[in-house]
Amino acid sequence: MTYNMKQLHDILDTVRVKEITEGINPNITSLEYDSRTVTEGACFFAVVGTASDGHNYIDAAIERGAVAVICQHMPTTQRQGVAYVVVEDTNIAMAAMAAAFYDYPSEELHLVGVTGTNGKTTTATLLYDMFMAMGRKAGLISTVVYRIGERSIASTHTTPDAIRLNAMMRQMVDEGCDYCFMEVSSHAAAQHRIAGLRFCGALFTNLTHDHLDYHGTYKEYIRAKKSFFDGLDREAWAVVNIDDRNGEVMLQNCVAHHHRLSLRSLADYNTKITEMRPDGMLLYIDNMEVWVKFTGRFNAYNLTTVYAAATLLGIDKIEALTTLSTLTPVSGRFETIIAEDGTMAVVDYAHTPDALENVLQTIEEVRTSTQRLIVVCGCGGDRDRSKRPEMAAIATRHATMAILTSDNPRTEQPEAILDDMVAGVGEATNYLRITDRREAIRTAAALAHAGDIILVAGKGHEDYQIIGTVKHHFDDREEVRNAFATTHTKRNA
Repeated sequence: MTYNMKQLHDILDTVRVKEITEGINPNITSLEYDSRTVTEGACFFAVVGTASDGHNYIDAAIERGAVAVICQHMPTTQRQGVAYVVVEDTNIAMAAMAAAFYDYPSEELHLVGVTGTNGKTTTATLLYDMFMAMGRKAGLISTVVYRIGERSIASTHTTPDAIRLNAMMRQMVDEGCDYCFMEVSSHAAAQHRIAGLRFCGALFTNLTHDHLDYHGTYKEYIRAKKSFFDGLDREAWAVVNIDDRNGEVMLQNCVAHHHRLSLRSLADYNTKITEMRPDGMLLYIDNMEVWVKFTGRFNAYNLTTVYAAATLLGIDKIEALTTLSTLTPVSGRFETIIAEDGTMAVVDYAHTPDALENVLQTIEEVRTSTQRLIVVCGCGGDRDRSKRPEMAAIATRHATMAILTSDNPRTEQPEAILDDMVAGVGEATNYLRITDRREAIRTAAALAHAGDIILVAGKGHEDYQIIGTVKHHFDDREEVRNAFATTHTKRNA
């Protein structure tokens, strides 16, 4: 992405340099870490990734016009006229240089980061929706979409790379945004994508097993999340859910102002659920009542987090609660589809054991004794295998009938993934194994009686399915509507 041209030494100001080519200080027109996108005047970052090493593409980047190379070890041969800079960690250098190249946009925004296993997307999106509804222009960086004011940009990662992050935030500032709400993934923290950003606030939702395929251990996963809080400055604030035992862990060694929320014990922000229905809840937040268009305990946590962040950003409590009452659920997060005969499908992104348990507990709290519950769920390929038997065990424990199926199998064999899931059902017999996800959803609709509830879990807002290395169009919501159209019209009820 091109911004104002800057000299290399000007954007190296905060980088710890181990070695540098003397006497060469080129004008930099763009920052790139993919040699295929390099153009004339670019600074190329040789990033050491999990699948490839950017040092192998230095010559390719120079051939395409790179005038500077940031690397972790000096190439054996250097090209004349090219500046080589050796640093300890290319990712950290890239984040610092991206911030400098785009004139430190995070310092001109009220930047709030949301981290945790579940609830990041909902919390960040609702904060964006709330502030936009109150007439305060904001940006959003989330799993589902990136937004600059009203403008939408397709999302590629939960938290994009440091170059794109700073470029988007500069656009937010230039287009009049005062706030930015963003998800901070554990991958982003571990890979230093957020280094160089100044956060005014940080929010912690919860922590359960996830991404162990990347982090290796639960301890490392926690450490990645905690590093976000450890990096806050003394002027910032941190809000954590202390009903999760890791909430207090996030605050250890965190020098920001500490704030706690809870649905169970005394905290800075307390919430009680006084009434719950399928179409909403009555909450008692901070000693005030508010009806919201969300249901479920997990949503009560999300909404309390949103309220806490809004007040810490200076919003009047009454205005915050009034706006909260007008907000609607995020796409693919407990999104309901009602058939003509009253059968209800819930489409949810729940793809971890804890998220699936939360969604199913919410459904249990609102369904009647005569309503059957049919659960469709799968697990992703090339991801943490340890959660597969857990997901199946949870599904069969709650469901009248569970249908175990494919999610995004990627390069794994779908049947092998299902074998891992079935290993967790024990003696349960209330399940079917249907590899094809479309067929699984149609079967669920066919099995449901008028008024029953179907949960389709795992993909939520996603409109694709990854089989092998290819993305195919697939949207759970479309599939549910198509299945309902043939099995649950009034004339067939």
